[in-house]
Amino acid sequence: MAQPNILWICTDQQRWDTLGVTGNRHVRTPVLDKLFADAAWFSGAYCQSPVCTPSRASFLTGRYPRTTRTRQNGQDMPPDEMLVTRLLADNGYTCGLSGKLHISAANPSVAPVSEPRINDGYTAFHWSHHPGHYGSAQNWPLNEYNLWLLERGADYTADPYRGSKYVKAGPEAQNHQTTWCADKAINFVKAHQGAGRPWLFSVNFFDPHHPFDPPAEYLDRYLDRLDEIELPNYRPGELEDKPAFQKIDHEGAYGGNAGMSYDEMTDHDHRLVRAAYFAMCDLIDDQVGRMFEALRETGQLDNTIVIFMSDHGELLGDHGVYLKGPFFYEPSVHVPLAISWPGHIPARRIDGLVELVDIAPTLLEAAGVEIWPGMQGRSLWPLLTGQETQTGVEDVYCEYYNAMPWHREPHLPFATMLRTETMKLVVSHGDRRGELYDLLADPGETTNLWDDPDHLAEKAELLQRLCDRMAFTVDPLPLRRAPW
Repeated sequence: MAQPNILWICTDQQRWDTLGVTGNRHVRTPVLDKLFADAAWFSGAYCQSPVCTPSRASFLTGRYPRTTRTRQNGQDMPPDEMLVTRLLADNGYTCGLSGKLHISAANPSVAPVSEPRINDGYTAFHWSHHPGHYGSAQNWPLNEYNLWLLERGADYTADPYRGSKYVKAGPEAQNHQTTWCADKAINFVKAHQGAGRPWLFSVNFFDPHHPFDPPAEYLDRYLDRLDEIELPNYRPGELEDKPAFQKIDHEGAYGGNAGMSYDEMTDHDHRLVRAAYFAMCDLIDDQVGRMFEALRETGQLDNTIVIFMSDHGELLGDHGVYLKGPFFYEPSVHVPLAISWPGHIPARRIDGLVELVDIAPTLLEAAGVEIWPGMQGRSLWPLLTGQETQTGVEDVYCEYYNAMPWHREPHLPFATMLRTETMKLVVSHGDRRGELYDLLADPGETTNLWDDPDHLAEKAELLQRLCDRMAFTVDPLPLRRAPW
């Protein structure tokens, strides 16, 4: 069997419930809905960190954040880490990327040209960490999206949408960064028609990451039905018995640095932010459709594995908090994941728990490449091909080790999560606080059972299991070479 091509589509900060196929009645995602219908798609996929860099470092290496030593945004991945793209490149693949990578510092004061790279295996590297809404374009001279706009005689613009304090009208669709990412992927696909060697291309959209700036024409579609959009899942007072960082970010995201104080926002504000987020997902769907058309036109669809996923989620005001941080609610850690390969991966919904750390070893096995011994995830290939029928996973594990610099008081946030099919435990390390949820009785995670005496036994069991997971994620390297 020839090695398959791999089109790896990863959005940024897209929560699970943003597709028609996952139950969202507002979005327009026909392309992704069909992809999920034709693919093996996982209803219980979870990231290993609710923040970009640790999560991306984890699924690109098949190792947990604490193992990769890339636990925080703004850290540089150590050069001895081994990315799955490097392993595939060493075994005959041509690898390319458009959009963000974000496994190293991506700040103009630290990396004024682009983010530092290790030997990551990418030959074509079309880097754009984000569109132009962080500082001026001049601070990012090698942000290829900015260069693309210059070539087109255009510029990044994002003005308040209808006077909103929280939502912007971004560039029109033809000039949006999401479209640019897809354009680069399409060119790569067309260039490799008949190339005679396998390829992998990572399409790393920045959307639907904030700030919420879809093209106005996409957001306008929602205006006549804005009142139909559900308000955030928040019960006033629910944060009183939860870790301090949630109360802080309730007053303003990112410790107050990003605004979006929940109580200052009106119902219209909450609904408009959600509509903007959904509109960004709609644009992603359209651009995925263009990439599929390129695969069909070049005759490569039948020999291409397509992955669609996101690095983590977004709270969107649920539990009174916007954006992300040391939070492990379902909207933060439950992500979409589908893997397609016509004729090789049967179409079916796979229930049960899986982790994004499993993707790297899965791709290696699919490509017939030996799984690197430093990887901690398990290959999903037997599950994808029907050799196994159940995930067999009893729990998933997620970490936050002071991953963003916003929170300093009352202490630095270190937290870990363990989720089973029916329960979730979150430990806020250093302050003897935490969260415990019965997901069957309370799927919205509003009632914290951490101090409930009727749940002491369940809490103790989950604490033991969390300790086990922390022990089992110790780095398997270096390998033992002798009995002593």
